Amino acid sequence: MLLVIYRCLWGDDVAERANILSRVRTELGDFGTTFRDVFLGTGELDQYDLSAINVSALTVTALSGGTTTELIAPAAFSLDSRAGRILLNGAYAPLPDGVTLTVQGSGGGMFSDEDLEQLLAEALLQHSKGRTIRARYRDGHGFIRYRDEAMTLETMPQVEELPVALLVTLNALWVLATDAAGDVDVSTPDGTQVSRRQRYEQIVNQISLVEERYRDLCAQLNVGLHRIEMFDLRRVSRTTGRLVPLFKAKEYDDHSLPVRKVPSVDSQDEDASGIPSIAYWGWW
Repeated sequence: MLLVIYRCLWGDDVAERANILSRVRTELGDFGTTFRDVFLGTGELDQYDLSAINVSALTVTALSGGTTTELIAPAAFSLDSRAGRILLNGAYAPLPDGVTLTVQGSGGGMFSDEDLEQLLAEALLQHSKGRTIRARYRDGHGFIRYRDEAMTLETMPQVEELPVALLVTLNALWVLATDAAGDVDVSTPDGTQVSRRQRYEQIVNQISLVEERYRDLCAQLNVGLHRIEMFDLRRVSRTTGRLVPLFKAKEYDDHSLPVRKVPSVDSQDEDASGIPSIAYWGWW
């Protein structure tokens, strides 16, 4: 069912996303569970608490007089997936007396599907930052051309799925660590002591281990934020004091026009006073 949801959202890269998120849940030990709740209407209530939190893949049906009707969101109901609460709308608010409401779906433990999807999107931006895929093609005039396309999950090598999953896991653990940082130790008059800070310390320790695994894999594959990169240094002309233009290197059979490169230049020492200076040849 999770695979069907991803296919509707992302299309061709559904398998890669499903594999990565499945691996993330395995790393976190956060496996989803299915549930089925049945409520009998009394004509008074329009919202019900479900037996699971972080709910996804929800199916809601109403049984009345032997006829089963499937309720469609948001016309018939709305869902608070994080709290695990369903709020009925329209003709079923409140739920009529004698009507049986059946709610089926799956619930996550610590993270919902939406939470992991957001963490995955952020991890992909970080892991593939500045990386492109060069495509070689022949244009309509028969000339060979090259184009650089931003790397996506669909074009990313399959061997990098594990590092991406580890990066998602790392970001998820930081979320858990932030939540555990507010816990304080409990001490009662009868001498009972509960060290709640231990959960935070264990999560932080696990973060160090996962980060070490991610760095080790990225170093071997030379990918991710810690990969070795090559940059061009800007040269300043001795005669004019201006930066010498740089152009992108091309393949020997690439007949496209030169592409200008404009690398960033550190401007921390730039004069911000606004006072004009003497320019070349004595001009202001």
